[in-house]
Amino acid sequence: MQNAPKIALFIDGANFYATTKALGIDIDYKRLLKEFQSQGYVMRAFYYTALVEDQEYSSIRPLIDWLDYNGYRVVTKPTKEFVDSMGRRKVKGNMDIELAIDALELAPHIDHMVLFSGDGDFRSLVEAMQRRGVRVSVVSTIAVQPPMIADELRRQVDEFIDLAHLAQRIGRDPSERPARDPAERPRVAVERRHTLRQVPPPVDAE
Repeated sequence: MQNAPKIALFIDGANFYATTKALGIDIDYKRLLKEFQSQGYVMRAFYYTALVEDQEYSSIRPLIDWLDYNGYRVVTKPTKEFVDSMGRRKVKGNMDIELAIDALELAPHIDHMVLFSGDGDFRSLVEAMQRRGVRVSVVSTIAVQPPMIADELRRQVDEFIDLAHLAQRIGRDPSERPARDPAERPRVAVERRHTLRQVPPPVDAE
Protein backbone atom coordinates (compact mmCIF):
# COMPACT_ATOMS: atom_id res chain seq x y z
CA MET A 1 0.00 0.00 0.00
CA GLN A 2 2.94 2.26 -0.73
CA ASN A 3 0.86 4.60 -2.89
CA ALA A 4 -2.31 4.25 -0.85
CA PRO A 5 -4.01 7.49 0.22
CA LYS A 6 -3.18 8.60 3.75
CA ILE A 7 -6.41 8.81 5.74
CA ALA A 8 -7.30 10.30 9.11
CA LEU A 9 -10.57 9.62 10.92
CA PHE A 10 -12.11 12.23 13.24
CA ILE A 11 -15.06 11.01 15.32
CA ASP A 12 -17.12 13.64 17.12
CA GLY A 13 -18.26 11.22 19.82
CA ALA A 14 -21.42 12.99 21.03
CA ASN A 15 -22.66 13.87 17.55
CA PHE A 16 -21.85 10.45 16.10
CA TYR A 17 -23.59 8.73 18.99
CA ALA A 18 -26.71 10.86 18.44
CA THR A 19 -26.67 9.80 14.77
CA THR A 20 -26.34 6.10 15.58
CA LYS A 21 -29.14 6.40 18.13
CA ALA A 22 -31.40 8.13 15.59
CA LEU A 23 -30.78 5.25 13.17
CA GLY A 24 -31.10 2.61 15.88
CA ILE A 25 -27.73 1.01 15.16
CA ASP A 26 -24.78 -0.15 17.24
CA ILE A 27 -21.25 0.59 15.97
CA ASP A 28 -18.53 -2.05 15.94
CA TYR A 29 -15.46 0.16 16.18
CA LYS A 30 -13.11 -2.61 15.10
CA ARG A 31 -15.10 -3.07 11.88
CA LEU A 32 -15.22 0.70 11.39
CA LEU A 33 -11.43 0.92 11.51
CA LYS A 34 -11.03 -2.04 9.15
CA GLU A 35 -13.49 -0.51 6.67
CA PHE A 36 -11.30 2.56 6.18
CA GLN A 37 -8.04 0.60 6.39
CA SER A 38 -9.30 -1.22 3.31
CA GLN A 39 -9.45 2.12 1.48
CA GLY A 40 -5.95 3.38 2.30
CA TYR A 41 -3.38 3.87 5.05
CA VAL A 42 -5.12 5.12 8.20
CA MET A 43 -2.54 7.36 9.86
CA ARG A 44 -4.75 8.39 12.76
CA ALA A 45 -8.20 7.54 14.12
CA PHE A 46 -9.30 10.13 16.68
CA TYR A 47 -12.28 9.81 19.01
CA TYR A 48 -13.40 12.95 20.87
CA THR A 49 -15.65 12.93 23.91
CA ALA A 50 -16.30 14.93 27.04
CA LEU A 51 -16.36 13.25 30.45
CA VAL A 52 -18.48 14.21 33.46
CA GLU A 53 -16.30 15.75 36.16
CA ASP A 54 -16.18 14.46 39.74
CA GLN A 55 -17.60 11.08 38.83
CA GLU A 56 -15.84 8.01 40.21
CA TYR A 57 -17.19 5.80 37.43
CA SER A 58 -18.39 6.77 33.99
CA SER A 59 -20.18 4.25 31.79
CA ILE A 60 -18.22 5.53 28.81
CA ARG A 61 -14.85 4.76 30.46
CA PRO A 62 -14.70 1.09 29.34
CA LEU A 63 -15.28 2.12 25.73
CA ILE A 64 -12.57 4.77 25.94
CA ASP A 65 -10.14 2.24 27.37
CA TRP A 66 -10.99 -0.26 24.61
CA LEU A 67 -10.53 2.34 21.87
CA ASP A 68 -7.20 3.40 23.41
CA TYR A 69 -5.87 -0.15 23.11
CA ASN A 70 -7.32 -0.86 19.67
CA GLY A 71 -5.93 1.71 17.27
CA TYR A 72 -7.76 4.88 18.28
CA ARG A 73 -6.44 8.06 19.84
CA VAL A 74 -8.97 9.19 22.41
CA VAL A 75 -9.18 12.91 23.22
CA THR A 76 -11.22 13.85 26.29
CA LYS A 77 -11.91 16.86 28.46
CA PRO A 78 -14.19 17.47 31.45
CA THR A 79 -17.75 18.64 30.88
CA LYS A 80 -18.93 21.88 32.41
CA GLU A 81 -22.17 22.10 34.36
CA PHE A 82 -24.27 25.25 34.38
CA VAL A 83 -27.82 26.43 35.06
CA ASP A 84 -29.69 28.02 32.17
CA SER A 85 -32.04 31.02 32.29
CA MET A 86 -34.96 28.73 33.11
CA GLY A 87 -33.15 27.29 36.10
CA ARG A 88 -32.49 23.95 34.42
CA ARG A 89 -29.21 22.13 35.02
CA LYS A 90 -27.32 21.62 31.76
CA VAL A 91 -24.09 19.87 30.84
CA LYS A 92 -21.76 21.31 28.22
CA GLY A 93 -18.96 19.33 26.60
CA ASN A 94 -17.97 20.66 23.18
CA MET A 95 -14.87 19.16 21.54
CA ASP A 96 -14.96 21.16 18.26
CA ILE A 97 -11.79 23.16 18.92
CA GLU A 98 -9.71 20.12 19.84
CA LEU A 99 -10.84 18.30 16.71
CA ALA A 100 -10.17 21.31 14.47
CA ILE A 101 -6.65 21.86 15.82
CA ASP A 102 -5.70 18.19 15.38
CA ALA A 103 -7.07 18.18 11.82
CA LEU A 104 -5.22 21.34 10.77
CA GLU A 105 -1.96 20.11 12.29
CA LEU A 106 -2.30 16.81 10.43
CA ALA A 107 -3.37 18.39 7.11
CA PRO A 108 0.15 18.46 5.54
CA HIS A 109 0.53 14.71 6.16
CA ILE A 110 -2.79 13.29 4.90
CA ASP A 111 -4.71 13.02 1.63
CA HIS A 112 -8.18 12.28 2.98
CA MET A 113 -10.04 13.38 6.11
CA VAL A 114 -13.14 11.46 7.22
CA LEU A 115 -15.28 13.41 9.68
CA PHE A 116 -17.93 11.54 11.68
CA SER A 117 -20.23 14.45 12.53
CA GLY A 118 -23.12 16.41 11.11
CA ASP A 119 -22.34 19.60 13.03
CA GLY A 120 -22.54 22.64 10.74
CA ASP A 121 -19.87 24.38 12.82
CA PHE A 122 -17.31 22.19 11.04
CA ARG A 123 -18.01 23.75 7.63
CA SER A 124 -15.20 26.28 8.04
CA LEU A 125 -12.78 23.54 9.09
CA VAL A 126 -13.72 21.46 6.05
CA GLU A 127 -13.11 24.47 3.80
CA ALA A 128 -9.72 25.09 5.44
CA MET A 129 -8.71 21.45 4.96
CA GLN A 130 -9.75 21.56 1.30
CA ARG A 131 -7.63 24.68 0.73
CA ARG A 132 -4.70 22.63 2.01
CA GLY A 133 -5.32 19.97 -0.62
CA VAL A 134 -7.07 17.46 1.64
CA ARG A 135 -10.15 15.62 0.37
CA VAL A 136 -12.90 15.61 2.99
CA SER A 137 -15.69 13.08 3.50
CA VAL A 138 -18.34 13.32 6.18
CA VAL A 139 -20.27 10.44 7.74
CA SER A 140 -23.75 11.29 9.02
CA THR A 141 -27.30 10.65 7.79
CA ILE A 142 -30.25 12.17 5.99
CA ALA A 143 -32.31 9.01 6.51
CA VAL A 144 -34.10 10.47 9.55
CA GLN A 145 -36.21 13.60 10.04
CA PRO A 146 -34.83 16.07 10.65
CA PRO A 147 -31.54 15.06 8.97
CA MET A 148 -28.58 14.69 11.35
CA ILE A 149 -26.23 16.63 9.06
CA ALA A 150 -26.37 20.40 8.59
CA ASP A 151 -27.07 21.35 4.99
CA GLU A 152 -24.11 23.75 4.79
CA LEU A 153 -21.71 21.01 5.90
CA ARG A 154 -23.11 18.52 3.41
CA ARG A 155 -22.70 21.01 0.56
CA GLN A 156 -19.10 21.83 1.53
CA VAL A 157 -17.60 18.35 1.73
CA ASP A 158 -16.19 16.41 -1.21
CA GLU A 159 -18.17 13.31 -0.31
CA PHE A 160 -21.19 12.67 1.92
CA ILE A 161 -21.40 9.11 3.28
CA ASP A 162 -24.79 8.21 4.71
CA LEU A 163 -24.31 6.12 7.84
CA ALA A 164 -27.53 4.28 7.00
CA HIS A 165 -25.77 2.83 3.94
CA LEU A 166 -22.52 2.17 5.80
CA ALA A 167 -24.22 0.46 8.74
CA GLN A 168 -24.14 -3.03 7.19
CA ARG A 169 -20.34 -2.89 7.11
CA ILE A 170 -19.56 -1.18 10.42
CA GLY A 171 -22.69 -1.74 12.49
CA ARG A 172 -23.85 -4.50 14.75
CA ASP A 173 -27.39 -5.73 15.15
CA PRO A 174 -28.33 -4.96 18.80
CA SER A 175 -29.78 -8.49 19.07
CA GLU A 176 -26.57 -10.04 17.77
CA ARG A 177 -24.80 -12.32 20.20
CA PRO A 178 -21.41 -13.23 18.71
CA ALA A 179 -20.34 -16.48 20.35
CA ARG A 180 -17.53 -17.58 18.04
CA ASP A 181 -14.84 -15.59 19.81
CA PRO A 182 -15.16 -15.24 23.61
CA ALA A 183 -12.76 -12.29 23.50
CA GLU A 184 -15.40 -10.33 21.61
CA ARG A 185 -17.89 -10.43 24.44
CA PRO A 186 -16.32 -7.78 26.73
CA ARG A 187 -16.08 -5.41 23.77
CA VAL A 188 -19.78 -5.84 23.00
CA ALA A 189 -20.65 -5.13 26.61
CA VAL A 190 -18.41 -2.06 26.61
CA GLU A 191 -20.12 -0.56 23.59
CA ARG A 192 -23.58 -1.29 24.96
CA ARG A 193 -22.79 0.51 28.21
CA HIS A 194 -21.35 3.35 26.20
CA THR A 195 -24.65 4.00 24.49
CA LEU A 196 -26.25 4.92 27.80
CA ARG A 197 -24.19 8.03 28.51
CA GLN A 198 -22.41 9.19 25.40
CA VAL A 199 -24.35 12.43 24.84
CA PRO A 200 -24.23 15.07 27.59
CA PRO A 201 -27.98 15.28 28.30
CA PRO A 202 -29.46 18.71 27.55
CA VAL A 203 -32.85 17.20 28.30
CA ASP A 204 -32.89 13.43 27.99
CA ALA A 205 -30.00 11.08 27.27
CA GLU A 206 -31.82 7.84 27.75
